Amino acid sequence: MSKIFTPTNQIRLTNVAVVRIKKAGKRFEIACYRNKVISWRNQVEKDIDEVLQTHTVFTNVSKGQVAKKDDLIKAFGNDEHTEICKEILAKGELQVSDKERQSQTDQLFKDIATTVADKCLNPENKRPYPVSIIEKAMKDIHYSVKPNQSAKQQALQVMKLLQESIPIERAKMRLKVSFKGKTAKKIRENFLKIESLEIENEEKEEDEITIVFLVEPGYFKEIESMVKVESKGSAFLEVVSYKEMMLGDEHF
Repeated sequence: MSKIFTPTNQIRLTNVAVVRIKKAGKRFEIACYRNKVISWRNQVEKDIDEVLQTHTVFTNVSKGQVAKKDDLIKAFGNDEHTEICKEILAKGELQVSDKERQSQTDQLFKDIATTVADKCLNPENKRPYPVSIIEKAMKDIHYSVKPNQSAKQQALQVMKLLQESIPIERAKMRLKVSFKGKTAKKIRENFLKIESLEIENEEKEEDEITIVFLVEPGYFKEIESMVKVESKGSAFLEVVSYKEMMLGDEHF
C-alpha cells in the first residue's frame, strides 16, 4: 500500500476564525479561536494563547500553507511569528460570515450602550439612563459601530454625540482633599478654574482646609497632578465615590 505524505509546510486546522492582512504585495493570515479576536482587541482577553490556535503565520489558513521566512522579513522586518501574529491581530481584517459579523456588531452596539449608561446620567434628575434608552438614542442619531475600536473608545465618542439629542453628562466623582499652609489658597483657586468642578463642602480647622467636591472623571489625573505639585506632596487626595447619581430614592 502506498503511503500518503502530507507536506511539512502545511498545517490543518478546523473551526477557526481567520484574521488577514496584506503587506508587501503578499497576503498573510493567522488562525484564531472564534469569539476571541474581539475580546483581544477590547483588551478583555490578555492571554495570546487563548486567542491563537497556533503561533504561526500563514499565506492561506484553509490550505495550511505557512508563510516563508523571506516574505515575513520583507513585509514585517522580522520572522518572529508570535510578534507578527500580534500585529496582524491588531491591524488585520477579521474574516467572518455575514451572520457572524452582524452578531458581533449587535453585541458591540449593546456593549457601547451599556458602557455609556454605566458612566452617564440625566443632569436634570441625576439618575442613570436605562441601557434601552441609550440604545434607542444611538439608533436615533444613526450611530455606526466601528468594528476595530473597543466599546470603551466608542462610548466616549457616543457620549459627546448624544449630548446634541438628549440631556446627558458624565457621572461625577466625589473627591476629598486636605491640605495645610500657604498652598491652600492657590489650590482652591485652581479648583475653581475647572469648569465641571463643584465644591460640596469646605471645612477649616486652624491651618488645615478640607474640601469635598464633585468633578468629571476626565479631570482626575489633572487634579491629582496639580495637588501633588502645588503641595509638594503634603496634601492628601481621596476618592470618596466613583459615581455621583440618584438611584431610586437614594443618593449614590
